Order: sequence, then structure tokens, then C-alpha cells
Amino acid sequence: MPSNEDNPLLWFRHAAPYINAHRGRCFVVHFGGEAMIGPEFDGLVHDLALLHSLGIRLLLVHGARPQIEQRLQARGLQSRYHRNLRITDAEALQTVREAVGDLRIEIEARLSQGIHNTPMSGARLRCVSGNLVTARPVGVLDGIDLQHTGEVRRIESEAIHRHLAQGDIVLLSPLGYSPTGEVFNLAAEAVAVAAATALQADKLILLGKGATLPGGRDQLDPASAAALAREPTLDDELRRHLQSAVAACRAGVPRVHLIDRRRNGALLEELFTREGAGVLVTADPWERLRPARIEDVGGILELIQPLEEEGVLVRRSREQLELEIDRFLVLERDGHIIGCAALYPFPEAGAGELACLVVHPDARGQGLAARLLEAIEARAREEGLQRLFVLTTRTAHWFRERGFQPLPIDDLPVDRRALYNLQRNSQAYVREVAP
Repeated sequence: MPSNEDNPLLWFRHAAPYINAHRGRCFVVHFGGEAMIGPEFDGLVHDLALLHSLGIRLLLVHGARPQIEQRLQARGLQSRYHRNLRITDAEALQTVREAVGDLRIEIEARLSQGIHNTPMSGARLRCVSGNLVTARPVGVLDGIDLQHTGEVRRIESEAIHRHLAQGDIVLLSPLGYSPTGEVFNLAAEAVAVAAATALQADKLILLGKGATLPGGRDQLDPASAAALAREPTLDDELRRHLQSAVAACRAGVPRVHLIDRRRNGALLEELFTREGAGVLVTADPWERLRPARIEDVGGILELIQPLEEEGVLVRRSREQLELEIDRFLVLERDGHIIGCAALYPFPEAGAGELACLVVHPDARGQGLAARLLEAIEARAREEGLQRLFVLTTRTAHWFRERGFQPLPIDDLPVDRRALYNLQRNSQAYVREVAP
């Protein structure tokens, strides 16, 4: 996770807005049976306990595929699948019930333990489970009878909400029950999607082995995620996670996070930092460039203050920003301002000044400054300006690389030249506004 050895409180301070935003929210977290095999599971349990302690309402959904496979092999039984669904005959169902039962007990035990010098120290967590999933048989697919394999019919959302409101962690296993007393083997991811949908959860979190998306993307809308899931070379687990994310988003879940369960602290980094540590699938705009509003003044001040203290930017008071806020554009990511820029027009000279172009340090190197420049240029074009100029003391090379040419101070618009600060000795650069 992001850290600062010289100031260990820095990460915590940056996380504070997320802690406040997540408190009281409902998160559904899915992890496969593979998560319990590796050494990283202890860290995951500790992180889940920490989320619970911060007031997040947690519903956990676990898988059991490797544990079931192991038991079937030990009994000399063959695993059979159709469309990635297990064909669950009577012997396989007995194996599923045993494996799932053991896993559920193990997870409940892990959540109940208190370990000194860990987030679990002194924690008193209540983990509840039960017949909270009603299921029905899948039936026959493509002529194949899946027998005791089922699909979710109903999630007992009211009962689950009551448990969550009482401070319980709810655990769902990949088993469902019919009104006639039958037991069905379910796909754990399908249970997680159904639960997140029924509960109107704020987030669905899918923990897997992680994967890098083409182009290094870390955010997708449902349509893009669906298209990517059709790529034939894609990893099978990532394909399933993308398909589940698309289904959840289209059913009304605002955000789905795909996170590498093997990376220590990735869950916390994804939830409590601007840049995250996984892939976000959402229909909502995670990042947007928009005109600034008066309520953005505080965020802009926080963004530009370090550069003002270094002398890179001219100091602006809150009052001045409030008066000039309509000159600014802001780049917002996940509700936080990570960039800004302003345009001050001089229409009599056909020119505009690009000012206060800033990107948060955590978001640099992502082409955001160039995006802000393009937006300011578009605004200048809308206002009928032919030239865009900038005054800078430290970033001349960046503007030169983008076509700005040196501009003598005497060639600045008259009104701007009258405000020129000789002590700062800023250099002026200009370029034509693209048609």
C-alpha cells in the first residue's frame, strides 16, 4: 500500500475520507476456496475484521471448488462439468456438503479468533450463517442433466439486513435449499451476485488471483467489461469475474471490484486509496472533468497549497478562489479532486492565460495534465480566443514539449503585463489555439 516512511500518518490521513464514506455501507465479498489454501488467508481475515471495525457491513460468500476436487479424487470419483457448472450426482453432492461444511466451520473459527498484535486483537466478531439462500435445480442444459446443481431462487435479504444491522458478519456458502427440503450445489460467484443484487449492496468485491488488463486499464464500464470477457485468450477466472461484474452492475450494484487476493493489503488499498489496487467495473463515471463549483474551493486549495509553499504557484486566498471559481475546471476521481486548471481570458488581445494547472502527486504520469490542457484549450476556442499563453517558473520544458513557444513579456496582453511580478521572474510561453 502507499506509504511514507518519514510520515507514517500520511496514508491514514489520506484514507480518512474513504473511511467516512464507507461507514454503514454494505459490501459483499466473494473469495474462492483457493483463498483458504494459501498463506495469505490470515491477512485477508485480519483485513475483513478491520473493515468490520470501521463500520462496514460485510456479507462474505466463499467457494469450495479445490476442496471438493480433492475429496472427489480421494474417493476415486471423477469431476464432470458442463458450461463451467459441476454435474452434481448423489455421490458428488455428499462430497460437496462435507467440503462446504468443513470450510464454513473453518472460516467461522478464523473470524472468531483473537490474535495479539493484529487487527483481530480484542475483536468480538459474530459470524452468522444458515439457510439464507433458496435454490431450485438448473435442470437439463444442452441435453445434460446437472442433477443436484442448482441456481439461486431467492436471497433472504430481510433476515440478512437484520443481522448486518446488529453488527454481525454474514457468511453464505455455495449451497441452497428448496422449500421441499432438497439441497443444491451452487456456483459461489452466482450466490455473491444474487446477494449483492438482493441487498442493494454498495459494492461487490471479487477476490481472485489477479490479472493485468490489456492496456493497463483499471476501470471498465459494463459494456467494455462484457466485450473483454469474450476475448478467447483471457484467463478463465478473470473471464468469470468480469461476467459476474457485468451481471451485478446491470442488476443495479453500483461498483464491482476485482482484486488480487494474493497481494498483501490489496483489499485495503483498493478501498482506501485514490489509485486503488484492482479493477473497478462501474456504470458510474469514476473519473470526470467538469467545471468547478463553489463547493470545490476547499479541494482546490488542498491541491495547490503544496505548490504555493514551494513557490511554484502564486498564492490564492479562499476569497479569491471563490470569486474566480467559474474560471476553473477540475478533474474528479472517485469523488476527490485530483487536478485543476484555470483559463483567464483577455478578449481584446484574442488570448487567454492558462493558470493553476495542477495534478495530485499520486495521479501524475497518467496523462492527466495533458487532458486538462486540452480541456482549457477547448474552452478558449469556445470563447473565441486565438492564443493560449502561460507564465511558469519551473515547468517550461513540459509546455515546450507541447508546442508552446517563448513569448516576450512585453508581448503579453496589456492588462496582464500590468500584473506581472518581477520578483518571480516567470517565463512566458504561447501557442496558437487549435481550430
